[in-house]
Amino acid sequence: MLRGIFVTGTDTDVGKTAVAVAIVRQLVAAGVRVGVYKPVATGGSEDAAALWVAAGRPLTCAQVCPQVFSLPISPPRSARAAAAVVDDALLARGLDAWTQGFDFVVVEGAGGLFSPLSDRMSNADLAGRLGLPLVIVDAARLGAIGRTLATVTAARVRGLTVAAVVLSQTVSLDDAGGADPASPWRIAHDSRTDLAMALAPVPVGMLAHGADAIEPPLDVVS
Repeated sequence: MLRGIFVTGTDTDVGKTAVAVAIVRQLVAAGVRVGVYKPVATGGSEDAAALWVAAGRPLTCAQVCPQVFSLPISPPRSARAAAAVVDDALLARGLDAWTQGFDFVVVEGAGGLFSPLSDRMSNADLAGRLGLPLVIVDAARLGAIGRTLATVTAARVRGLTVAAVVLSQTVSLDDAGGADPASPWRIAHDSRTDLAMALAPVPVGMLAHGADAIEPPLDVVS
């Protein structure tokens, strides 16, 4: 059975791709043969291309993301605007290309955990069908604790396993104000500390803006 993770978010634009790319880079540096898969994308294929490059350009970028629709809205609506539909069967079947010749696969969803991928399937549905544990990503800003705990709780209610949580700094945070408990940097780091205590033993990491690596490093393979 193929080992892997499903990277999802509490919402859209919370830094999922940056986190997925960081995980891929960490695995490649450790000598792991990594496959990368983004079942569907809207607004272009830049995220899929970033995953593909991070993995060392295995197979083709089209196999990383076999369904791409141009409008940057939800996949089913973007597909309808193009007089098309999201292929439900392909959402799962597209992973088949990554089941041979790879040790591990990193799948990145679209939007939040319960965002629709098609008219009938959400990210949660697909993660459950693929049988992959989740890495849940949220933006490292005020509200991260509530958003993340709500998503983790909902995932567990659906029978999904949460392997890790990562707070992603989607903007640069100046640590000069680190002593101020209301500064964005302090809020981000205090949120990580509080989530680590609330979710133990689930690891909780932080990806700084523009950084290549999550701290502390995540062990998503063992």
